[in-house]
Amino acid sequence: MSPKLSLSSTIPLTNSKYTMPRLGFGIYQSPTDVCVNSCLTALRAGYRHIDSAQFYRNESEMGEAVRQSGIPRSEVFLTTKILSAGGSPEKTYQKCLDSVKAIDPNEGGYVDLFLIHSPSPGSSKRKEMWQALEKLVEEKKARSIGVSNFGIGHINEMKEYAKIWPPQVDQIELHPWNQQREIVDYCRANNIVIQAYCPLVRNNKAYEENLVAIAKKHDKTTGQVLIRYCLQKDWVPLPKSDTPSRIVANADLYGFELDGEDMGTLDSLDQGPRGAIVQAVKND
Repeated sequence: MSPKLSLSSTIPLTNSKYTMPRLGFGIYQSPTDVCVNSCLTALRAGYRHIDSAQFYRNESEMGEAVRQSGIPRSEVFLTTKILSAGGSPEKTYQKCLDSVKAIDPNEGGYVDLFLIHSPSPGSSKRKEMWQALEKLVEEKKARSIGVSNFGIGHINEMKEYAKIWPPQVDQIELHPWNQQREIVDYCRANNIVIQAYCPLVRNNKAYEENLVAIAKKHDKTTGQVLIRYCLQKDWVPLPKSDTPSRIVANADLYGFELDGEDMGTLDSLDQGPRGAIVQAVKND
């Protein structure tokens, strides 16, 4: 872990000339009537990475916020995800293309990262969606592609058909109570960037005594400690909030550093799959 982390820190993506900002802003369950303002608040606070999905129904709001911000499109990293195949390779590709157009309708519009949201549709549908994402890369509509909630078996299976392997990202639930060490180690060994969703555990652990003690020690919020923990684990955290003050606070992470004792304490809280609040991946 480098002590020189800053809000502008990036992480390289394998087999790519592109990098990803080390801190992202999640917009799951951000209603359409507040999503633009939340994204604008995040961009003004210095975030340059926003994470949406077809399932979230706020892709266009994410893109609109970037246009309203006045920040050049090339300086903001935008992610979306496909949850279900369209019924044929062409329909699935069109479904992905519709997302790109919703986010960046300009000629030459693109997304920085397009993920398969879940392995749950099954093997043949995963293949169909991945091949659609590969076509997006070929057509320069997506710069990077990856997966979410995939375990080791799901990623290894992709070798049978993927032109692009490994996926450049696996976005999974990660926080001290659900550290998913097996898939994390696998991703590191294969140069797959690890994104952490639910890094704040949806505030369910805000009063946990070990976490509170570390926050008091550094005069920081428990949320800031949890996000800093992710950064020091070399995960890319995606904290979510629609409260402007929290959006700003969740980016104020660079004036302190968790020491070895702090990290050890947080590491010791791991509960394995039962610590997940959404899901732990299946690695078979």
